[in-house]
Amino acid sequence: MTTPDMRARRVVGACAALMVGALTLTACGGSAKADNSKDGKESAKTSVAKITISAKDGSTGASINATGVTVSGGKLTEVRMTVAGTGAAVPGDLSADGRSWKPRQRLERGTKYQISATAKDSGNRVAAANSIFTTVTPANSFIGTYSPDNGTTVGVGMPVSFTFDKAISDKKAVQSHITVTSSSGQQVVGHWFGAQRLDFRPEQYWKAGSKVTMRIDLDGVRGANGAYGVQKKTVSFTVGRSQVSTVDVGTQTMTVVRDGTTLRTIPISSGSPQHTTYNGQMVISEKFAQTRMDSRTVNLGGEYNIPDVPHAMRLTNTGTFIHGNYWYNRAAPPFGRQGTSHGCVGLADVQGGQGDTSAKWFYDNSLIGDVVTVKNSPDKTVAPDNGLNGWNLPWAAWTAGSAL
Repeated sequence: MTTPDMRARRVVGACAALMVGALTLTACGGSAKADNSKDGKESAKTSVAKITISAKDGSTGASINATGVTVSGGKLTEVRMTVAGTGAAVPGDLSADGRSWKPRQRLERGTKYQISATAKDSGNRVAAANSIFTTVTPANSFIGTYSPDNGTTVGVGMPVSFTFDKAISDKKAVQSHITVTSSSGQQVVGHWFGAQRLDFRPEQYWKAGSKVTMRIDLDGVRGANGAYGVQKKTVSFTVGRSQVSTVDVGTQTMTVVRDGTTLRTIPISSGSPQHTTYNGQMVISEKFAQTRMDSRTVNLGGEYNIPDVPHAMRLTNTGTFIHGNYWYNRAAPPFGRQGTSHGCVGLADVQGGQGDTSAKWFYDNSLIGDVVTVKNSPDKTVAPDNGLNGWNLPWAAWTAGSAL
């Protein structure tokens, strides 16, 4: 038989055992109570830290620029981002105050990612959040390639030029989210060439020594038949000294003027009577120490295919260059005398492009963005969208092509 005292003793023994195994119990009988110590109180409460992942779990069409993690009421302790399904880590950076994190590089379009984040509040209570999402796809977005690049130094004729990978249906929305300003204070206006190209320039050439800044805020802008922009960045470049060279087809010479001073007058050979050179203001858009020139790529026959044209600088998209010529007739050099090219401007050079020749000197003393103006040619003026040659449009016509 079990007496009441024996039952009491068993209960007390049970309580003693529980106290050893779980220190949060302070008395036998009734419900368990939380310890009155500070740590006990906090562990029983939800963390006040609130984590926000910008791309919601299961979402599609996430930004490739603005995706990141923030926290209120605490600090982030760990953020791990991976390419979902592969486990490949996406590097990122935590802010100095521990309240935000973002990927180090722009994300890829049409890619599934996973983010896991933890944070602690002032009482060391932990909060966690996770999200698996997919970034906007190429089919549902548009992007613009642009020139010049960030941090470059260019000539005074270099426009800011965007080429979009989709036709822009809302030009006003897109143009209004790209701003171009100059430290010179010059007014800068955009001009559309068709539905995929947008250039910016001031009325006159950029002021030498000025700094130009373009702010691109297209992320999330709907502008191409339901597709959204994905770019958000600031780019700046420096305008170097002013150099404008004038080719006179009538005299077969080129005068190079820098900051108002004539540096040199160079004999040239322009286009032949059958293949004349365009008139007008042309901007150097590319430089090649050596390049191949094949007449078939510019809709001619098999007249030439030269694998190593030296010191070549592009003036138009359709194949007009100013370049070195080492294959000329040494017995009767054409430079300064007659036009013999297929529309390019040729300067004396030597095999392989080595040596202090006119072509090498001009190449070494030219920047992308320098202006080469051709006059007195029997050809027409170059089209303003054939290369970076919008300077051939009067200012009124230029501003009329703005969507704003």
